[in-house]
Amino acid sequence: MTGSTASRTEIGRAELLARAAKATDALSMFAEASHQLRRLMPYDAAVWRVTDPVTGMMTAPIRAENLDEGGCAVYWESELFTENVNLFRDLAQAPVPVAGLRQTTGDLPARSTLYQDFMRPRGFQDELRAVLRVGGRPQGHISLFRAKGREAFGTAETGLIAGLLTPLAKKLRSFSEPSPQRLPDALHGPGLLLFDVSGALLSANDDARAHLDDLPEGPSVPSPMGLRIPVWVQSTAMQARAIAQERDRGQARVRIRTRTGRWLVCHASCLRQADGTLGASAVVIEPAKTSEIVPLIVDAFELTDRETEVTQCIARGLPTGEIAEQLHLSPHTVRDHIKAVFEKVGVSSRGELVGKLFTEYYAPLTEKGILRVGTS
Repeated sequence: MTGSTASRTEIGRAELLARAAKATDALSMFAEASHQLRRLMPYDAAVWRVTDPVTGMMTAPIRAENLDEGGCAVYWESELFTENVNLFRDLAQAPVPVAGLRQTTGDLPARSTLYQDFMRPRGFQDELRAVLRVGGRPQGHISLFRAKGREAFGTAETGLIAGLLTPLAKKLRSFSEPSPQRLPDALHGPGLLLFDVSGALLSANDDARAHLDDLPEGPSVPSPMGLRIPVWVQSTAMQARAIAQERDRGQARVRIRTRTGRWLVCHASCLRQADGTLGASAVVIEPAKTSEIVPLIVDAFELTDRETEVTQCIARGLPTGEIAEQLHLSPHTVRDHIKAVFEKVGVSSRGELVGKLFTEYYAPLTEKGILRVGTS
């Protein structure tokens, strides 16, 4: 890379981050970042995803560029059941969480089932994928694709993406911050959906239909019942099957913010039949408890572990002296932590802090949810 090229790249990178920093929601951030990134490095299709920072699983919103809906199940089936190249869960733990398919395979992409089953049939010859990560937690995924005839992603482009991941992840994390606006009480209980071994919907109760109606718009798959199922709901069911088959670890569990601003939790498990074989996958969508959401909110405000402990003690109503005794700190140190927490969260009293972090109600984001676009 020449000096002038390096200078243009650095200017472009700074412009990308400046525009992304002004975004008011995840979708607008994805749109700005992708628009600016295309000026620095060409690609033909892309997916920008938010992930649950606790489980690392895909959730909404999602921005898909120049990709058809039909490939979502194929993509995640490869990722969960057959792929062994550049898995997102491995990248999330890697020193540098970004990798190109052709770079990793020594320019032998056919070693990848994702290439064989998803990319090659769609005319893609390389994928560069990355995990937006901060504080050891994944906040999102990026998948960039190049069509046949283009050069493979190179070291310079991998380095460019690596330099963007932390600031973009921090911005994504900030969108979990709540507003004190109170929303109406939830009207629906747990929704239940059953999926067969192929990921097709078998049945759904009325509460599930109601929750689906309130989910952000975006990439989805049709079902025999006439319902369109968001791809991240289907992938949660697939994740549960992968865990049951001991192909993956962890929990098939994600949190999602609805169009009306409520938080839901979506979790799945794979059922067993009378003979012990795996049967349908059950997905439950239900209103999230405060305990499900507070870790995301606390993370969004960038509280340290010790500040989080102090905040939890404040939520329990403990005075400064008792907090100091329980945490083996001096009262002066506790007061310093409380002052730091107040500054980060933007409050001036203990009551305001508890109300902002531990309330069940959060204002809606300004986004519609998930957007599928074509780009030139």
